[in-house]
Amino acid sequence: MKYSKRYICLTIILLLVVALKFNRNGSEQVETFRGAQMEPKVWNPLIAESVNENPLSLVVDNRIYSNEDYDIYMNQKLDIMIPVSLVRDSFNCSAGLYDKEKLVVEKHEESADFSLEDKQLTKKNDNYYVSASKLSKSLSYDYSWDIQKNTASAADISGATSIYPSKYDLREKGRATTVKNQGSLGTCWTSASVSALETALLPEESVQFSVDHMTLKNSFSQTQNDGGEYTMGMAYLTAWQGPVYEADDPYGDGESPDGLKPVKHVQEMQVIEGKDFEKIKEAVFKYGGVQTSIYSALRSSQSQSEFYNSSKNAYCYIGTEKPNHDVVIIGWDDNYSKENFSTAIEGDGAFICQNSWGGGFGDNGVFYISYYDTNIGVHNVVYTGVESTKNYDSIYQSDLCGWVGQIGYNKESVYGANVFTARKNEKLRAAGFYAVGKDTTYQVYVVKDFKDTSSFEKKERVAQGKLDNAGYYTIQFDKEIKVEPGEKFAIVIFVNTPDAVHPLAIEYTADATTAKVDLSDGEGYISPDGRTWESAEDTQSCNLCIKAYAGK
Repeated sequence: MKYSKRYICLTIILLLVVALKFNRNGSEQVETFRGAQMEPKVWNPLIAESVNENPLSLVVDNRIYSNEDYDIYMNQKLDIMIPVSLVRDSFNCSAGLYDKEKLVVEKHEESADFSLEDKQLTKKNDNYYVSASKLSKSLSYDYSWDIQKNTASAADISGATSIYPSKYDLREKGRATTVKNQGSLGTCWTSASVSALETALLPEESVQFSVDHMTLKNSFSQTQNDGGEYTMGMAYLTAWQGPVYEADDPYGDGESPDGLKPVKHVQEMQVIEGKDFEKIKEAVFKYGGVQTSIYSALRSSQSQSEFYNSSKNAYCYIGTEKPNHDVVIIGWDDNYSKENFSTAIEGDGAFICQNSWGGGFGDNGVFYISYYDTNIGVHNVVYTGVESTKNYDSIYQSDLCGWVGQIGYNKESVYGANVFTARKNEKLRAAGFYAVGKDTTYQVYVVKDFKDTSSFEKKERVAQGKLDNAGYYTIQFDKEIKVEPGEKFAIVIFVNTPDAVHPLAIEYTADATTAKVDLSDGEGYISPDGRTWESAEDTQSCNLCIKAYAGK
């Protein structure tokens, strides 16, 4: 039978004991079982064991998190404990671990601290956990426990329309990184990318990544004086070419040593739709700095411009010029006065931005850009998946220049497939690809023992879902797929992107910058319907941006 006799017996106890703890008034006291002398120190461990050995779920705002997919458990105080790494996305809030001993959680106008010292935070096997009920109470959530379903539920009852306050500054939260100084080189795009990436790790981890390595060890044909854009940084990171530490490749010497390995694996980067200020604020609040592009009439920290009020460190350009400079949005102030700008604008409000001209510019390298600036917030990327290099052993890819263009059949959906040859005995665990627009739905398949296009008929679905924003995503498989050395396999994706006519990201030689694109390293196929296939390299002269990740 599914349930043991011990579980059936303990269920009776749970109905009486746990119900006393998890009532709708949020009481944290466990009363003595009526009719017997049952001490919590005796019964609680048995109750927790019984709960944990069966399917256990936490439902937050109708999203389900189970102990089969996440490390959720009941402790001996009968609290449902969730990993700190899950807090931000499950409760849709800002969550930062400070000094490896204090968790700070923010949402709406609420803020709460949970520390190891006061035992509100628990550390187990190098992972941190917090009580779901205490977290719910601090964020104005209704919390309940259903013993029959072995399920805890939390629902936001605050009534607030926004998850973030009207003013927010990563500097005040210990989540802003060191200001870069690009000097005379055209590396603003790299400085902004690296800075935003560094903020994504704060406050848990403070590191400095190399700007030189990103500009000199990517797969593009350009010098440090030629400039670049955020998609180039994305390609460098998704290819696992970096990042590396600044100490291993210092800035400004024009050289970058060979053989440096990435110190992080960046598995997800979200591209926020142009001028969606609410999404930009949410990204800063939850994940860290947002890399964005502006038109800068200033050329250095010593420049002057009619669009810049140096006494207020306030900038606003309104015109037709295209972006020529990248900065990092690290906060905002909805009430920042329009009178602070030298340009006449309609209303108040500004983003707080970190530049790459050293501490001598603005307020120690930081300045305000009006919400009414023409280009601020049009092109945006936030680094939402920065992981340990131990996450996967292998990456299979052919698109080192990443998202150069798009392909499709003049409709919202398309099939794409990349064929790879396994290098060793390992398990396929995930696939990576770009969503070229928001609200993209996808299905991922694997084909083992690939021979030719007829092999696509035996594709096996391993994942499906929906992506809110454009960007690069790593999709975990529902189950691992074993491959052997020399075995050819295919990663197949079906994507549907609303309003897109070319919904599949590709790499191809578009200009001198992408002159190094190599079509000989890939075997890709595209299809309008999953039945008829054509070679991406032979008929379209491109590589598909589809990767595979594997491990032992």
